[in-house]
Amino acid sequence: MSGPMSLEPGGAEQDTLALRLARPRPPRRRPRWALDDTTLAIRLPRRGPDEEAVSALAAELADRVGPAVHPYEVAALLEAEGLSASAVSERYGHPNLFSLASALYERVPRTFPEPPAAADPWRPDTVRCLLRGLLFALPALAYLLTAPLWRADRHAAVLMVAGVVSWAWGQALGHRAYLRLVRGRREAARTLLTGALLGAAVATALAALPAAGGPVTVVAAAQSLYLAAAGVLLVLGRERLLLAALSPLIAGASVLPWWEPGPVLRAGLVLLALLATLAVTARVLRAGLAVPAADGGPRPSPLASLPYGLFGLAAAVLVLLEGRRHPYAVIALTLSMGPAEWLLYRYRGWSVAALRASGTPRGFRFRSAAVLGACLGVYLLLLLPAALFTGAGPAGLLPLAAVLWTALLLQAFGMAWPPAVLCLAAAGGAGAVTWLDVPPGPAVLGPVCALAALCLAVCALRLLGRPSPHA
Repeated sequence: MSGPMSLEPGGAEQDTLALRLARPRPPRRRPRWALDDTTLAIRLPRRGPDEEAVSALAAELADRVGPAVHPYEVAALLEAEGLSASAVSERYGHPNLFSLASALYERVPRTFPEPPAAADPWRPDTVRCLLRGLLFALPALAYLLTAPLWRADRHAAVLMVAGVVSWAWGQALGHRAYLRLVRGRREAARTLLTGALLGAAVATALAALPAAGGPVTVVAAAQSLYLAAAGVLLVLGRERLLLAALSPLIAGASVLPWWEPGPVLRAGLVLLALLATLAVTARVLRAGLAVPAADGGPRPSPLASLPYGLFGLAAAVLVLLEGRRHPYAVIALTLSMGPAEWLLYRYRGWSVAALRASGTPRGFRFRSAAVLGACLGVYLLLLLPAALFTGAGPAGLLPLAAVLWTALLLQAFGMAWPPAVLCLAAAGGAGAVTWLDVPPGPAVLGPVCALAALCLAVCALRLLGRPSPHA
């Protein structure tokens, strides 16, 4: 213990606590005759990949290899093409499919193709839109057929009151029916049945006040029943049935230039069209009520449809004021409701496309303003010939058309109160000036509508110039 301890490598201290491992036994030498590579093995010359064949394959599949983000995608593509392992080895000189896929992935530069254009969810049905515009104007044929049977100076006020009330009620009822249609067709049919009957009764009762209970009240009741039934068919998308029901009016009016049908046939054709419309409506509602009821859910509040009814009231008053001066211009305006509806769909579809093409909110705001200006401009250009030919003039008819279209646009996005308030203000102002016969008289309608259209356009730019309403 008193002697020095050697710390050099290989010293004696390593003979005490060191762990000794057994040395591996040297491999057993095989006899020369047992070596495979010297007896029956056939050695093939090693060759690398066929660069020319690989390049040709890369050029052939470049459009599908370029978008790949990993060689495994290329391998899946080659498998889908039916390329076997033997073909990979013999034709292209690669040991396996993944080696060839990696070579193709490296040869073809990466491409980033644009995704395919999505289908336009707001693509309009052109025929349906034009048909709806025609159906809005066809009831005027009834007044043409029955013109010799009543006096406009005595009975027009009664029919106007009934028409204004029916228009306002129909707008509110249509909105409520669309809300109920989300729950199911039975719920919508029940709402339409109750609302249509009640609306016709209210319109007839209010029209009876200026009629003083005279026979014209029956005509007002018939008009109210038709407007209620036609509204039901339009809400439920039965435009072709309504067109078929109105065929007696079309037939009777088409022969008037060459033949006088007489008072009985004139009244009979109008009555036949009314009965056909009521019968078709009853059949459609009965089919809707036969559908099983949906699960119970919260009923929408009637107040949600109030702004739509107020807008209908204001629009009816504005159109009535224009119709007193230029009735043919109002017919053209009614027919234009079909193209107006088509442009509403186009605005929504083009706005979605503008949203996809915009990178910033500011850019979308500019694109949205351009879409709004284009749609409104096209609509006004369609009405320009009618304004010139009917004598209404662009300054009278076009501002009213701009008010109606812009208000309908805001309503289509669920923004109902701004157009209701602005249109009520315009109708109240123009109606008061016309009723009191103060300067400028009926000519005030054009400037008032122009101001309302400007305010509605500003609202549309502000509310619809954001991405959220279009998402």
